[in-house]
This record gives sequence, C-alpha cells and structure tokens, in this order.
Amino acid sequence: MKKIMIINWIIATAFILSSCTKKEDVILIGEYGSLTGDDATFGISTNKGIKMAFDEINAKGGIKGKKIKLITEDNQGKNEETAKVVNRLITQDKIVALIGEVASARSMVAAPIAQKYGIPMVSPSSTNPKVTREGDFIFRVCFLDPFQGLVMAKFAYEHLKVKKAAIFRKNGDTYSEGLADVFASEFKKMGGEIVIDIQYQPKDIDFKAQLSEIKAKKPEVIFVPGYYSDAGNIAKQAKQIELKATLLGGDGWDSPKLHEIGQDAINGQYFSNHYTTESTDPIVVEFIKKFKARYNDEVPDGLAALGYDAARVVAEAIERAAEIKPKMIRDEIAKTKDFAGVTGKISINAERNAVKSAVVVQVENEKRKYVTTISP
Repeated sequence: MKKIMIINWIIATAFILSSCTKKEDVILIGEYGSLTGDDATFGISTNKGIKMAFDEINAKGGIKGKKIKLITEDNQGKNEETAKVVNRLITQDKIVALIGEVASARSMVAAPIAQKYGIPMVSPSSTNPKVTREGDFIFRVCFLDPFQGLVMAKFAYEHLKVKKAAIFRKNGDTYSEGLADVFASEFKKMGGEIVIDIQYQPKDIDFKAQLSEIKAKKPEVIFVPGYYSDAGNIAKQAKQIELKATLLGGDGWDSPKLHEIGQDAINGQYFSNHYTTESTDPIVVEFIKKFKARYNDEVPDGLAALGYDAARVVAEAIERAAEIKPKMIRDEIAKTKDFAGVTGKISINAERNAVKSAVVVQVENEKRKYVTTISP
C-alpha cells in the first residue's frame, strides 16, 4: 500500500511539474469580445484577425522561443459578462496581456480591472476618448471619436458641399453620443447648420416617427453614429418614407451584415473606417490575400484588420521586452512608433492613443468603395 502511495505521489508530482513546464513554454495572452449577441460580427471579425496574426508568429517560431497561446472569452456583448471574463483571464488564466474590446462601453468596464492588476490592455477599435484615460496600462490602435466625428463633418461640408445636417443618435450609448457631439460641434464651426438632433432608444426597431420629424426639417445629410444593425434598419425605413437625405456613419457600420439588413437602401451611403480593401499598399494587399485564403474567401473588414494590428503590436512589444512580464510589456507598447500596420502607420502618443488617418468609404452592396483619406 505504501509503495502504491509513493508511486501515485511521483506520478502526481510529475504531472504538476509537466503542467508547469508547459505553461512556462507558452505566452498567455487573453482576448475578450462579443462572439455572440447583438453585435457579434464585431467580435468574430476581430478574433479572426487576432488568431491569424498569432498563428503566423507561432509558425515562425514564436517569441523568445515560446509560442503564443491565445485564450478567448465571449462576453456576449454584455457589460456584466465583460467584468466576469476579464477577471477570469487575469486572475485564473494568468495572462500577461489583454486584447479587447470593440465597443467602448465594454472596454471601459474592462480597463479598470486591467489597470488594477497591472495587465496591459490594447483595444483594437474602441474609439471613445475615455477608454485610455482609465490608466497607464490601457492602449488602443484605432483613432478616436473626436477625430472620427471631425472626419465626417469635414467630409459632409467640404466633400459633399452640404450646409444642413440632421443627427440621429442612440440615447445613452457611449460610442454614438461621442461621435454625435463632435460632429455637431465641428459641422457648426465650419458654417453648417444642425437642423435637428434627435435620439432613438437602445431597443428601438421602429424609427419612422423620428425619421418623419427629421424629414420635416429637410436636411441634406443625416449623421447616424450607431452600429450596423441600427444603420441598416434606419436606411430601410428612411427609404420607405421617401426621406432623400444621404446617410453618414462611423466605423460602427462596418460589418458584412450591413447590406444584408439595409439592402438597396444602404447603397450610396458613407461612413468613416480604419482602412480600405482597395489600398495598393503591399502590407494591405498581402493581409487581404492571406485572410481570404484562411477564411473561405471572406474579405476582411476593418475590425479584422484592427484585431490583426493589435495582436502584432502586442507581440512586437513582448519581443522587445527584456522579460515577459506585464509591466515590461506595457512599457514597450507605450514606445510603439511608426508601426507598419494594415490600418496604417501606428504611433502611440503620451495618452496611449494611436495617431493615424481615417478613410471614408461608400457602400456598394457588399463592397466598400474608397472615397478619400483624411489625416489628423
């Protein structure tokens, strides 16, 4: 009996040591996002970009002789679930870096947790300015809402040559409110007029009452800074009541489902985005080629490109760090300068935000036709 107990102890000890060794042989990086829920295409696209980036790095031998292990958690598009999964990634999985989220509201739930535990967090595409203000461990690789709001105000006034605009914002939504406020302020500074600034509620699916109010004010453009599901339905219902104004949006429109929901009504409308698939930049061309080969000829949207860039920024920071420790990784992310990303050159400024250009694209069925680039 004693001999059996000793053998069992040896086996158990060997298993524990083996597990520890295996864990030490990998670099654990966490990702959280909406893989299910109302805006699941955001999380799915981002995840595809992140996985592709890390798989490419692992195929070349990894970092410092170690392979990257990505641990992905689905927050179901919910704030409360975000807190749970981020706490789990940090305290149980013992990740050294965190990537996420798309939605600014959910990034602002996760950021204080990452900051508290000293884990560097890089958001691929949360554009609200407040996200990185949560602390010095919080970064992003996308442009900000103030810039995005300015881009679309400038595009409306200077490119489309319009003077009268309406705003149709989502009440209480951090992303929508941020873009709407900046668009209104900048458009008026340029000499334009906001003829009506009206809200819809988060669960609304019938927008005709508000759209009728907008129609009565006769705007030339309507700025709709929401997500693709709202934008598609708003476009359809605007067409049904013969509201002729051009719709403008932000990067929240960027989803394969935009045209599926909006159908012909969304064609011809414009939104700001992080990159264009029409780019001739070799980095972009190669990314699209590899992405399509990997994901059954799927054309990568801006969220996939930003996920890919975020993953590579984190990986390069780990490569430069003296040791694979969160604080050292954080310090190297902060030093990122002129990183050649799919979504443009990325430099992280003192506020831990990316300084970069934006593009304006026009919807043509499933395609996004490049219109112009607007720089900071």
